[in-house]
Amino acid sequence: MATNPSIITRDPDKIADVTGNLYESVSIISKRARQISSKMKEELNNKLAEFASGVDNLEEVFENREQIEISKFYERMPKAGSISIDEFIDGKTYHSFREGAEE
Repeated sequence: MATNPSIITRDPDKIADVTGNLYESVSIISKRARQISSKMKEELNNKLAEFASGVDNLEEVFENREQIEISKFYERMPKAGSISIDEFIDGKTYHSFREGAEE
């Protein structure tokens, strides 16, 4: 991933330029971040499900090096919010507005 995982200051004018309204832009970014986050969580859970044991005994907790490495990999990945902001600013996020029913 090309996204910088560190905290950086974003220019609100750049974010608002895409839609013309900062709050609409933030709403779009947050919805995309939720999508990315749920996809990453699903991938992580699928990978960790391979290591799940059928025994629910608290005394039999095994440390699996592969499981720990997978978890550390996902912890080092950039956050979903950073990815969604970069996608939005680069024009990689599709968004449209539904027209409301006029009364």
